[in-house]
Amino acid sequence: MATASETPVLDMIAAMTIDSVERCHMDERTLILARVAALVAMDAPAISYLAHIDPAMKADFTVEQLQDLLVAIAPVVGTARVMSAAGHIAQAFGVALALAESEAEAIAQAEAQSRNAP
Repeated sequence: MATASETPVLDMIAAMTIDSVERCHMDERTLILARVAALVAMDAPAISYLAHIDPAMKADFTVEQLQDLLVAIAPVVGTARVMSAAGHIAQAFGVALALAESEAEAIAQAEAQSRNAP
């Protein structure tokens, strides 16, 4: 019998994403482009973009390529969606940076404590 998770919705989304990636035969960069374009078309919130920052960075996706994507899809999805996406993407990057800084501080504190421990 499966044990209950503290994050059942996030667990389900992660499982769906993993299944999708395993079944998809696109290269990483094309997959990221397709997913971000879909997020823009859906007017997704910042948290949805946040889940794609790490995979995009691992695929060496640049800010210029992201801008090119927004330019390419603007005539199809509309300028309002593209501008909304730009704001949500900026928010997601801000959250990602804050999380990275918080993690770095926690690591530094743990290292300092381990050096000072008897």
